[in-house]
Amino acid sequence: MPSATLHVDSFGNPLTLDDAASLPLVDDFVMGFVSTEARAVNLLALADSDSSPLVQAYCATLHLFAESRDAEANARPYLAKARAASSRATPREQRYIAAIEAWADGDIARAIALHTEQSREYPRDLVSLKLGQYHCFNTGDCPGMLRLALAALPAASDVPYVHGMAAFGYEQCHLMREAEASARHAIGMCRKEPWAHHALAHVMLTEGRLSEGLAFMQAVSDTWTGLNSFMVTHNWWHVALFLIELGRDAEALAVYDREVWGVAKDYSQDQIGAVSLLARFELAGIDVGSRWSDVGHYLVQRQADHVLPFLDLQYLYGMARAGRPEADALLCNIEAYAPRAPVSTRAAWQHICVPAARGLVAHARGDFASAIDGLGSALPRLVEIGGSHAQRDLFEQVYLDALVRAGTEATLRGAQGILQQQLNGQPESLRLRRQAGDVYARLGLEQLASRL
Repeated sequence: MPSATLHVDSFGNPLTLDDAASLPLVDDFVMGFVSTEARAVNLLALADSDSSPLVQAYCATLHLFAESRDAEANARPYLAKARAASSRATPREQRYIAAIEAWADGDIARAIALHTEQSREYPRDLVSLKLGQYHCFNTGDCPGMLRLALAALPAASDVPYVHGMAAFGYEQCHLMREAEASARHAIGMCRKEPWAHHALAHVMLTEGRLSEGLAFMQAVSDTWTGLNSFMVTHNWWHVALFLIELGRDAEALAVYDREVWGVAKDYSQDQIGAVSLLARFELAGIDVGSRWSDVGHYLVQRQADHVLPFLDLQYLYGMARAGRPEADALLCNIEAYAPRAPVSTRAAWQHICVPAARGLVAHARGDFASAIDGLGSALPRLVEIGGSHAQRDLFEQVYLDALVRAGTEATLRGAQGILQQQLNGQPESLRLRRQAGDVYARLGLEQLASRL
């Protein structure tokens, strides 16, 4: 076994490397991961040639981020190599290896605890910080996301990406002024900071600043180069949301076709971005033509993934809307998996994912009463399945649509209450105005409908 020597990464963290020639690719991972750039995967070129413990743990990280059924099995050989060599790793590296092992084991609570310890003891380990935020995000722990970023800020205030991570943590905690200030600070330090762009888009969407948000995202879109497929497609997804709300339907469809669907069709995040947009198009009354068919073709591989409940729900709705019979298999698999899911996520699978899944399939097939029952029971705790406020809004829109299409006096009353509150916060939204006008007319309040 080679004798390891110490080097440092771009953030000054000591590295135990067997070969100094590996350092550039390690830095590609560290910087690429933190800046959401595609170069992070360059590290995989070292998978078979460098047995350094952290190199192997980073390779395992990349495999787990595939968010697929076989991701854990693909990561295990690298984790085994990392563990075998961990005696010659630094304490920081050892804790990182343990956190990735916890992730692979499905013990997300332990993974978060380890990343939290890391943020206190090694606040410039920004890979660990971003991973900790990822796990908090996926379990609905918005304060945890913010705690991680704030723990690192005093020691890493010179890094724009930390301010971007803080911005998103603030936004998910509904602290909009702090979120905007942090995002703008990050962008002032580095105009190409797509995570900060993303956080600011969330702020502007939440606050109903739709035209401003669209103009901002379009103005910085020239910097979205060299990014991983999730980041580039997700930022364009936000552009499409603004266009939908503003009633610019043809432009929104063009963004979907040109920028959102087609970068990496077999990747989880690209798939749920496509499902989410197609569903929103239809809920806004926009004809999507045959687009469901292509997405559905790629979703059939997801019948037994169960990586995250948030992902499974969107795979399921996409399959059902595409008319794929595999939707029934996925629903059955979700119901069977939920009681045996890892302890730290079992409640989310059992008490939120299962009823929501039943409601989504019912909606896709026109059974609006069952959709109301299933989604209605899940919505109060929906944050526990992860995703952002803007992403989870899809499920709320489906529930609202079910209330409207059920068409009873009671369901229309429920729809009016939701729609008017949303319209109060989004006065620019032509989509909400159209939907509210229809509901008011059906409730015999034509004078209110005519004022919208």
